[in-house]
Amino acid sequence: MTEIDRIYTNSPYFGSRRIKEALHRVGFSVNRKRVSRLMKLMGIEALYPKPRLSKSDKNNPKYPYLLRDLSVTRPNQVWCADITYIPTSHGFAYLVAIMDWHSRYVLSWELSNSLESSFCVKALERALMKYGMPEIFNSDQGSQFTDGAFTAVLESQGIRISMDGRGRCMDNIFIERLWRSVKYEEVYLKEYKTLSEARTGLAEYFQSYNKTRPHQSLEYATPSEVYFASGKGDEPEPSNAGAVLLKSVVSWS
Repeated sequence: MTEIDRIYTNSPYFGSRRIKEALHRVGFSVNRKRVSRLMKLMGIEALYPKPRLSKSDKNNPKYPYLLRDLSVTRPNQVWCADITYIPTSHGFAYLVAIMDWHSRYVLSWELSNSLESSFCVKALERALMKYGMPEIFNSDQGSQFTDGAFTAVLESQGIRISMDGRGRCMDNIFIERLWRSVKYEEVYLKEYKTLSEARTGLAEYFQSYNKTRPHQSLEYATPSEVYFASGKGDEPEPSNAGAVLLKSVVSWS
């Protein structure tokens, strides 16, 4: 599964046939049926050039895509979220991250050993409490993001919900680039043994990603510098408004 993840991250357009052949080239004797089963367990498929970890639930409501032709020019105008697979030597986990679209600043993240929506809700609540509210929140149409527990947090604060259309692989491109950076600059180098080790490593990585890693697309500024527009990237303490927000969020959960 770890090798499948490496192949898929490098070539997300590969389906089970091509992944099987790539596995054969690195010494794995495996048939396509097993590759398909493991890809399903990991929550990935090659229908679009992006992971499909968060599968759609036809019983949950869908929301329109609001970012078409929108010029995103400031922090907290648009936030986005996505989920990716994190391998460990004793199993696997799922990572959700919430990012500010304009600055690429990772506002919050959370690890889970299951794809239930609760870990996504937890990450969202933490981001809202610490950083205030975005105008628009964009995600894919996965069941974690269309779940009532997740959308209720957004709707209760008057945040407009935007969701990628199926086949629109570029809609959430910035967070897809984040996943590639996380995998090649942290996960594959460390090869975590446990969930606890993964959590510690990812915490250190996201701290570096936000505050010390310059981004070419940001004219070599860091996400923190762009998000806070201070040149230093100092994170503010949560405001009273954030405390009030948290009360309203927690009240239903």
